[in-house]
Amino acid sequence: MNNKIYPCVWLDKNGKEVAAYYKSIFPDTHLTEDNGLVQMLSITGQNLMLLSAGPHFKPNASISFLIANKEEGETVRLFSELSKDGSVLMPLDSYPFSTKYGWVRDKFGVTWQLLTGDKGDTDQYFVPTLMYVNQQNGRAREAIELYTRIFPGSQTEGIMEYDGTEDTKGNVQHAQFHIDHYTMACMDSSLPHQFNFDEGISLVVITADQQETDYYWNNLIKDGGRKACAAG
Repeated sequence: MNNKIYPCVWLDKNGKEVAAYYKSIFPDTHLTEDNGLVQMLSITGQNLMLLSAGPHFKPNASISFLIANKEEGETVRLFSELSKDGSVLMPLDSYPFSTKYGWVRDKFGVTWQLLTGDKGDTDQYFVPTLMYVNQQNGRAREAIELYTRIFPGSQTEGIMEYDGTEDTKGNVQHAQFHIDHYTMACMDSSLPHQFNFDEGISLVVITADQQETDYYWNNLIKDGGRKACAAG
């Protein structure tokens, strides 16, 4: 499993509490690093970084974590556990794309899409899913093209578009793609949302040397931007 790329969740100095919470819910979950600022979890062999950096940012639904299970009972269990003291964004129900699906925000603000169905071409336990909203709405396909062009070992697995009945025709309803053999997903949403992409959840890329760091830095900030670290 590729652990050169993994998500980082910004927390208000409560990473130990969040790590213990996820260890109690997810299978085969271990704390592999704890230096006070960073708590690193391995969830079924997949890294999730918790950054206990203060109140500057909070996770939001612009990046959620999708967990697909073939067993409906496991989807129900996860939905029940993660929604405790949290909130339901989409109720657990049958949908055209899944016999059992729900979207929840856990009590620490992290959002999870829980689905009964096929994982697709990945062995990851969870798939970070980007949602393009507000001014970024309609740019999911463009983002896939950018990321798969920048990262080696990349490919697009499949893109499902809206037909115009539930969202803007041609918008991405769901797409799965791989960057450097790490599985990601994305979607568009034309609905109004009170959030955008920010540092609340980010993606870490481990590089071999300064040359590789410069390559990703220069390509990712092109037509984008940069921000100073606010941790502390």
